[in-house]
Order: sequence, then C-alpha cells, then structure tokens
Amino acid sequence: MTTVASGLDHPVTGDGITPDYLNALLAENGQSARVSAVRLVDAKTYGQEMVSTAGRAMVEVDYVPGEAKFPDKTNVPLPRQLVIKLARGVDDIMGPFYRNEVAFYARLRNELDIEAPATFGAHYDPVTHRLGLVLEDLTERGATFPNVLTPVTLPQVRALLATLARLHARFWNSPRFTGDLDWLETHVSGGVADLMNNLAPAYIQHEIDSQVFKTELVGKLGTTGAELLAGVQAVQRHQSTLSQTVLHGDTHLGNTYLLPGTGPEAPGGGLLDWQLSVRGHHMHDVNYLITTALSIAERRLHERDLLAFYLDRLAAEGVRDLPPFEATFREYRRALVWGVYIGWLTTPVVNYGWEINVVNHLRLTTAYEDHGTAALVNEVR
Repeated sequence: MTTVASGLDHPVTGDGITPDYLNALLAENGQSARVSAVRLVDAKTYGQEMVSTAGRAMVEVDYVPGEAKFPDKTNVPLPRQLVIKLARGVDDIMGPFYRNEVAFYARLRNELDIEAPATFGAHYDPVTHRLGLVLEDLTERGATFPNVLTPVTLPQVRALLATLARLHARFWNSPRFTGDLDWLETHVSGGVADLMNNLAPAYIQHEIDSQVFKTELVGKLGTTGAELLAGVQAVQRHQSTLSQTVLHGDTHLGNTYLLPGTGPEAPGGGLLDWQLSVRGHHMHDVNYLITTALSIAERRLHERDLLAFYLDRLAAEGVRDLPPFEATFREYRRALVWGVYIGWLTTPVVNYGWEINVVNHLRLTTAYEDHGTAALVNEVR
C-alpha cells in the first residue's frame, strides 16, 4: 500500500462515497475486489456526535461476484459493511494528522498483532490535505465504544493496557527506528509536532480565554497556557532521551473500544484513531489511558497497581531493560502535562459535548495536582 496516488478525489461527506471511489481506495491496499454498489448507512461530519478531527461514514457494499476475497487469505471474504474515515472538510490544518494516520495504516498496521481496526485501503492527498481510510466496522464484532461518562471495569482497563504493552514491547528501543521505521514522527520532530508547537498554542489560548471553565481550571492549577506549553515541550525533550517505542499517541478513553468475552483468551480492548501515533516514551500512552479511563476516586485507588500490571505485561512480552517501578512512576506523573494541555484544553466543546469535555478536564487536572506534576515538569525545564 502506498500513501500517494493520483486521481482520488476524497469526499468530505458520505454522499461522495461511490463504487468508483471505494474501488480506488481498495486498489491502494492491493485489494483485487471491486465494489458494484454502495448504500450509505450513516455519516457524521465535524461537530456531530464524537466527531472531532475527521468525519466518518458507514456504508454497506456489494462486490462484483467472485472478487470479494482477501488476496492473502484463503477464502476469507471482505466485509459487507465498512467504515470510511474522511477529512472533516473545515480547513486543511489537520493535514499532518491525516498524513500520519494514513502512514500508520499503510505502513505499519498489517504487521501488528494487536487489537486495532483492520484496514482495506488508505490514501492521503498532500495537495488537498484530505484522506480516505477504509476500515472494518467494529460493531460487527460486538465492539462498544466507551467514554468518560461510561463506567469501565478494572479488567477492561487491564485489557486495554495489555494491548498497549504488546504494541510497546514489539518496538521497544527498536534498531528499526534508524532503518525501515525512520519515517515515524516523534513528539519533537515532524508535521504533527510542528502543528502542536507552532499552530495549536494560539488556538488553545483562545479556548482558555473564551471558555470560562477552562480559564478557571488553568487558574486553579496556578499556571498559564504559555507555562503549560513550555512544560509539555520540556517533558517531550526529556522523555525523548529515555526508552523509545511506537506509541498510539492519543490514548484517552474515547479512542478505545471494548470487545465482548471474558477470561484470558477474550479479545479484550483495542485502539482507534491513530492520527497522533509517533515514536516516543511509553508513559505518554499509559498515563493518558489510566487517567481518563477511571473516575478520580478509582484512579487514586488503583493506578499504581495498574501500572504494575502494565509493566508485568511488558516483561511477559519480552522487554528486559525496564527501569525500576518508582522511576517509571515518576515519568508517568510527569507525562500528565500533555494530557492537560494538548489532550483537552485544545478540544472545543462541540467535538464531544459539554459533559465529556468537562469530566476529562476534571480527571486530568486533579491528577496533575495529586501527582505534583508541576514540580516534576520544572525539574526538566
């Protein structure tokens, strides 16, 4: 699969998803199957029900007879129902995110033995800054999609941490980062880092200044938008000198899904929305997941045990050079500054609704205070 092609006019609404368009995207993934008909089941664009940086559409398709099989799997049919991820159509500022996610699905997804959506086609247009991703419809496997208003159990959080551990262990300090994976961006370099450091701060400051609850939360922390930005940058520079692996990069609870089943062989939980995937320090992913997944009271009770569980899973997956628990916990606490500043100060209420926005802020800023994150950040500034 490649990330550059000609003749793909990516739509920004479900109405533009035609058989010709889908066939071109499938061809990008080397699929020989051809679609003969498309029926739009559902579509959401920017500002509609959990849509933030990209739109999505669900379609039901018919294939040309005899051409609906995976090329590399004997007699396995392509799914009839697909989810298509689309550019949000507001502006082209999200281009680095779209390019990054397409690169993940095009160049890395198929070698990963983790729970994440299967992809059948991916393309990013560097001229229009639009993308098209053809993904499996996870509801066909009974997936549910939690958020901070949805209570999740400790076993479910452990399942998500196990998925992260498998991802992180596979690329732990990998020599491939200077070889075939040198295209991976990091928190300190690349298009996404440039967007976060040079374009996002003005927008975040507007959110702090115009949303009273954000003004109050930042004031409660005794800091400013500029100080938080400097802290994020300092922590990212510092953690780039520590152990590195492939990160999902945006592991708040709303970017996960849960699958049915119990017991050690159950599928567990998976990771959605890989727009911020980078090479970086593992505590970035782990802290953001635990802090957003659990209520404040549950997090205070269980986060050390959950971190210990994650580290045990890393060891079980073959990682041998883990630092001591307390050193890891220190970086876990330091990583909170990103979740506070980039994670949710940047997120307008329209993206997820008022209550989800506020609860994420409360969980993150409370943890920031609980863990003395400001002082830990100042140690590396």
